[in-house]
Amino acid sequence: MSSTVATSAANTASGAKGGSPAAIVVTALALFSMFFGAGNLIFPPILAVQAGDNFWPAILGFLGTGALLPVLAVIAIALSGSNVRDLAQRAGVVFGVVFPVLAYLSIGAFYALPRTGAVTFETAVTPLFGFEGLAASAVFNIAFFGVALALSWNPNTIMQTLGKFLTPALIILLVVMIAVALVQWDSEPSAPAEVYADGAFTSGLLEGYLTMDSIAALAFSIVVISTLRYRGFSEGKHVVGGTILAGVGAGVMLALIYLGLGSIGRVIPDAAQYENGAELLADASNLTMGGAGQAVFSLVVLLACLTTAVGLITATGEYFSEQFAGSYHTWAVIFAVASMAIATQGLDFVISIAAPVIEFLYPPAITLIFATLVEPLFRARTRFTWAFFLPIWVAVIWSAIETFISLGWAAEALSPVVEWAPLQEEGLGWVVPVGVTFLVGLIIDLARPRAPMEIGTNETVDGEVITAS
Repeated sequence: MSSTVATSAANTASGAKGGSPAAIVVTALALFSMFFGAGNLIFPPILAVQAGDNFWPAILGFLGTGALLPVLAVIAIALSGSNVRDLAQRAGVVFGVVFPVLAYLSIGAFYALPRTGAVTFETAVTPLFGFEGLAASAVFNIAFFGVALALSWNPNTIMQTLGKFLTPALIILLVVMIAVALVQWDSEPSAPAEVYADGAFTSGLLEGYLTMDSIAALAFSIVVISTLRYRGFSEGKHVVGGTILAGVGAGVMLALIYLGLGSIGRVIPDAAQYENGAELLADASNLTMGGAGQAVFSLVVLLACLTTAVGLITATGEYFSEQFAGSYHTWAVIFAVASMAIATQGLDFVISIAAPVIEFLYPPAITLIFATLVEPLFRARTRFTWAFFLPIWVAVIWSAIETFISLGWAAEALSPVVEWAPLQEEGLGWVVPVGVTFLVGLIIDLARPRAPMEIGTNETVDGEVITAS
């Protein structure tokens, strides 16, 4: 947390019992907008086209990783009373340093942040105005990230800015686009594509990874907690409960919008002609709303990407200012400028430098969330040590091997190490080894006396944060 947030939080938390329900609603709206970027917009409709008759298992899988998992990440951070680094350090010093940095860079300057500018230019600006090329991209991204930086300059008011102004505008435009399409069309879905013919649920699950919201939730949660403290929520049950309610509210909104966008893909005429969700939604807007359709779609993309960019700058700036030298504003400028430079090179360039990092991060991130959520069930008997360490490092090693294979590094030698696992063909081979080592670690922890908390660490018991001293 930046010194600005810490000071403001301390001033408002002292003597305050709890904030207002309106603050939770505004925070939930803001968190939704931070999650909902261009990827969230374009994945569900093309999933619906490709899934065809298997739409429901596919979209439920997508909701599992695209909506439910981010909510679980928010709950994990709220219940633990810790930030990402504190949680990650329970798997060792190396993981505690490297994982948070990679996670924040992946949602920051490595991928998600420059993607907001690149996607907006290529799917909203170019189709509407015809601007293209490196020079036009540079001019647009300078303006885009300049506005995003200005909106994120005061981290204490970011939720207010997003929740009261930008998010309602975004939701209204989305609802209009979805409602008009569903009223005008009633097409029958086609046969599913090969990837969704068998195992549609698993395919949808993996598609939901691409939103990156599960990793972003680990970062955004700290912004939510800081904001609720600033808005008068006292430490303990009030701020924990408010964070969980805001997370659940954002997750419900994500799920409803995903279902609506997926429904557009189900009913749009001649759906099989579309290769991506951006093209599909642009045509849907034009077909349903005439000449103004492209303008509406472009505005939706702009708002979705801008609100996400603001949230990402805020979250990464706060984390790096807390963990490393430099003020929040310094880091915010660094990430905005770096993202502008990368986004100018185009979306394909952004994806090419980020794909290996994303592939590596998800298994350990999900394992970290799972272990954090399960630990309270055993708090009376033990505090997880090996139940954190073993499964997380198995997830790290397994994920590293799969990343090396995907990059073609010693693929022939490494493939036999992982190909035996159940669900490996579905891309979930890590699940069983991680689950088994979690049970082994849990048995070891239960057989040992309850480990004392390390000095300076936090633990949340019945909603109250306890610090060991």
